[in-house]
This record gives sequence, structure tokens and C-alpha cells, in this order.
Amino acid sequence: MRAGLSALSPASKAAAAATKDLGLLPEWDLSALYPSMESPAYAADLQKAAALCKEFNATYKGRLEALAKGPKGAAELAAAVKAYEAIDDLLGRIISYAGLIYAGDTTDPQRAKFYGDAQEKITAASSDLLFFQLELNRIDDAVLDGLCAQEPLAHWKPWFVDIRREKPYQLDDKLEQLFHEKSVTGRSAWNRLFDETISSLHFEVDGETLTLEPVLNKMQDANGEIRRKASEALAKTFGDNLRVFTLITNTLAKDKEISDRWRGFDDVADSRHLANRVEREVVDALVSAVETAYPRLSHRYYRLKAKWFGVEALPHWDRNAPLPKVEQRDIPWSEARNTVLDAYSGFSPRMADIARRFFDENWIDAPVRPGKAPGAFAHPTVPSAHPYVLLNYQGKPRDVMTLAHELGHGVHQVLAAPNGALMAPTPLTLAETASVFGEMLTFRALLDRTTDTKQRKAMLAAKVEDMINTVVRQIAFYTFEREVHLERRNGELTSEQLGEIWKKVQTRSLGPAIKLGAGYETFWAYIPHFIHSPFYVYAYAFGDCLVNSLYGVYQKAEQGFAERYLAMLAAGGTKHHSEVLAPFGLDARDPAFWQIGLSMIEGLIEELEAMD
Repeated sequence: MRAGLSALSPASKAAAAATKDLGLLPEWDLSALYPSMESPAYAADLQKAAALCKEFNATYKGRLEALAKGPKGAAELAAAVKAYEAIDDLLGRIISYAGLIYAGDTTDPQRAKFYGDAQEKITAASSDLLFFQLELNRIDDAVLDGLCAQEPLAHWKPWFVDIRREKPYQLDDKLEQLFHEKSVTGRSAWNRLFDETISSLHFEVDGETLTLEPVLNKMQDANGEIRRKASEALAKTFGDNLRVFTLITNTLAKDKEISDRWRGFDDVADSRHLANRVEREVVDALVSAVETAYPRLSHRYYRLKAKWFGVEALPHWDRNAPLPKVEQRDIPWSEARNTVLDAYSGFSPRMADIARRFFDENWIDAPVRPGKAPGAFAHPTVPSAHPYVLLNYQGKPRDVMTLAHELGHGVHQVLAAPNGALMAPTPLTLAETASVFGEMLTFRALLDRTTDTKQRKAMLAAKVEDMINTVVRQIAFYTFEREVHLERRNGELTSEQLGEIWKKVQTRSLGPAIKLGAGYETFWAYIPHFIHSPFYVYAYAFGDCLVNSLYGVYQKAEQGFAERYLAMLAAGGTKHHSEVLAPFGLDARDPAFWQIGLSMIEGLIEELEAMD
């Protein structure tokens, strides 16, 4: 019995049967967090967390400014931060466990209640901690800067720098507490509704009833009729449920507008830029560079792909279709494992050793199961434990790249953990750099050992498509979100309006060689990032372009690169992107920087054109 997920459960048996050609797919062992949902250790930690939060509040609330000005200011504030960090780790352990249990089957009422109860209790307990960062930000800058120059407080200086950035957007204590406590019945509740709705959807394809992940998998089938039927099934079910998705989108967009207005954010995406520790002008430069490059990237590639298929324009369900007349096979789990580990090892044995632990110690949950959260993620949990990876592995080449991607996150999270609960978390822009770099290593290793011309062409095409999906598509997603959030300020959007905005930005980004047919206007509905992390998506494009630049540096000078790269990951959230990129001679604030990454994609398309 694995924690919360039985290896012999009916769902697991069904998953094993469905994936028998892929070999035995691992399920995660969550016992590093807690033995089970009914565990006395879990119940005890919930009580302990609530008690520690109250004790912390009673000890420090209203006293921080006086402590800072006292004779032992640095030492006493350091003691407070250390205690706060320990509580943060404990709260994170509890909610991480509940979240992972829930992700295993979001349709199970018992797990849903367990997760919901955990959210409520953690929110209530952490209300007693809200004062801490607010009071720290009321200490005079000169006083705090002087204290942060002294040990032991100097250890947390990067964290103080980060919370100081939040200062202009903070509200008074009572309002912050109201926002915090209402989140359980507000944003968090709507997020949960989305998760449970999307996981419970069923799609009819050729008389077979499927959940979301297997249908999305059919969109990459070698048979064009299967791709078409899968697309139509997606459109029908999304269309049948569009009122719910429209309500969720409208509610969360309005919720964000209220929060942004109260906090004083000027632009709809400024709160995300602040969280990512990236300047608005840097993101604007990235978006402008990618949109300008649409004709020479996505438009150009899909025109080439349409020619391979013998048509003027591809229907939208063929956008990610495998190349015609190229053998397709399912890739067993053991082969996927070895492929990624070998690629990582070729770059850095240490990197491979860390990644190997995810396989050897059951930190991965790979099978497709009814009710399981769709997609993939790497959850860092807390520094006192270790990360976990969720996949829906179905043996496609893209699934191998997803494994490499999520393990990149996982390695990053392991390396950053020694910074502690307050400074281990990395801004999304740099977090996606680690994952995309893992993909690049795997792709390059596979390409180097492929001599068959057809297979090499298929691999290059798949990589170009992945890059387009990561750069062009994600910037189009970002543009869609911006238009939705801006238009929401004028009132609720109808399903038709959302579909029109979606098709408009997708048409502009994909170009004339992709024909967006009937039903495609509903495909915005299943993108989880729009719901869980508004404006997250540009981080993928940031990471991909950054990785292309990093890989170019690596190719020119391999000596010592791996050590500098791992040091960058180990920095976690302690450094600004300008600091971590400086050792590589890169600067994301330079508008010309983005052209480096985009030129690499263009170069691969040119290589494909030359193979025709």
C-alpha cells in the first residue's frame, strides 16, 4: 500500500492493463511526507502547525520594529525568521501532501474532502503569520539594510529583498487577513471546481468513452481519421460544458481585477511579473520579438509541414501529427528512463545521479488513471522532504520529452532545497529554464545517435514543433489572457466572445497553413494555466529562448559549463535573473537577447527545408 494510492487499487490495475506494452509504470510513494491520509502523524502535524502559528503570533506581533532597533536586532530578527521558516516548511509539507493525494484522483470525494479540509485548516493557521512580512516591511529601509549586513540575518538577505519588492502593493493588516481567509471560498474554490470538472469529463471516440489525456494522445496518432475524431470529441464535450468554463474564467478574471485594483497594480500582468522577479519591459520585449517572428517561425514551418502532407493548409487536428510515412512506435518506460538519464549523464554525472533518485525511490507517478490530474508537473513539496513528478505517460516521443522536462524541474528543486523554505522557490521564468534545458539535452543526445534520414527528419520536425508550442503558442496564450482580462473590465464575456478571441490570436500565431475548423473555438477551456496561474505561460517562452542561448554558450565552451549551470540552479530564489545569467555572458534585459533563441528555431527549420 502506497501512501494514499494503493498499488493494487482497481484504478491502478486498469492503468497497468492499458499500458502493458510500455512496461510497469511507477506510482509515487508519498511516505516521505506522511504514511496515509489517516496517519496520526498527519493529524498531529495539523495540530502542531496551528499551535506554532498562534505561538509565533503571540511572541512577535507588534514587536518587530522594537526588536530591530534593539541592541541585538540582527540576532533577534534572525531567530524570528528562522522560526517562521520552520513553520512555513511544516505548513508546506501538509498542503503538499494533501495536494498530491488529490491530484492522484480529483474525482474521489474522499480525496477532495481531504484536500479541501487541509486548505481550510492551513489558511486558518497561516492567518496568524500574515503580520510578519507586513511588519518587516514597515521597518525603516536603512535600519533593515544595516541589520541584513550582519550575521546571522545576512543569510536571509535575498528573502528580505524580495519581500521589500512587495511593499508598495501591500494592504493594511485587516484587509490582508480578509483577502487571505476569503481565498478558500474564492479563487481556491474556483480552481478546485475547474480541476474536478476537467477530470470528470468523458469523450466519445469511435464508441469508446475516454478521459481527457487519452483523447489528447490520439491527437498525435499516425491515423488522420483518429486525429479528426479525437478533435471532434474534444470540441463536443468542451462545448457541452462551456457554460461552466466560461463562468470560472469570468469569475477568476474579475477576482484578479479586484485584487489588482486594491493593491495598485497598473497592468493586468504586473502581479505576475512581480512574482517572477522580472521587469515588465523585459517581458514586453520578449512578446514583441516572438510576435514579429511568427512569419519566419510558425507560419514558415506549418507551410512546410502542409507540403509534406500534400495540402495547402492543415486542419487544426493535424498540427502536431507525426510525419507521414515515418514509422511510429510506442516507447517503453524503461527506454524512456534510460534515454533521459543517459542524456543527463552526458552533460553532468551529478545531474543524472539526482534524476535517477526519482526512479529508484518512487518519486514519479506515471500511469494514466481515471480521475488523475491531466498533464504533468514537478511539485517541489518542501526542503525537508523532496520533489515529486506527475506524468500521464503513454509512450509517445513527446512523453519522453515531458519526462525530461519534469525531471529538469525536479533536479532544480533538489539543488535549490538547501536554501531553505523561504529562498528555495525559484521564479517561474528561471524554473522553466531548468526544465527546457533538460529537454534540449535529451533531444540533442537522441539526434546525435540517429543516422536514418527519415527518423532524423521526424526528430527535427518534432523538436521544431515543441519549440513552436513552447515559444509561439505560449506567447499566443499570453496574448489571449491579456485580451480576456482587459475585456473583462467592461463586463462578463460570453462563451462566443472567448472563442472569438481564442481563434483570433491562434490564427495570427499559427498562420495561413493551419485551418482552424469548427469546434476549435472551445479549446481554450482546458488550459489549466489560465485558471491556476494567470499569465504563467510566458515563462515557457522565456525559458525556451533562454535555454537556446545557454545551449549556444555550452556548444562554444563546454569546459566548466556544467558546474556553472548547476550553480545557477542551486541558487534557487536567492538571485535575480541578471545575476544568475551574468556568468554565462547573457542579459535578458538586452532586446537583442531574444533573437539568439529565436534564431536557433529558425536554423532548425532551415535544416528541415534543406532535407526536402
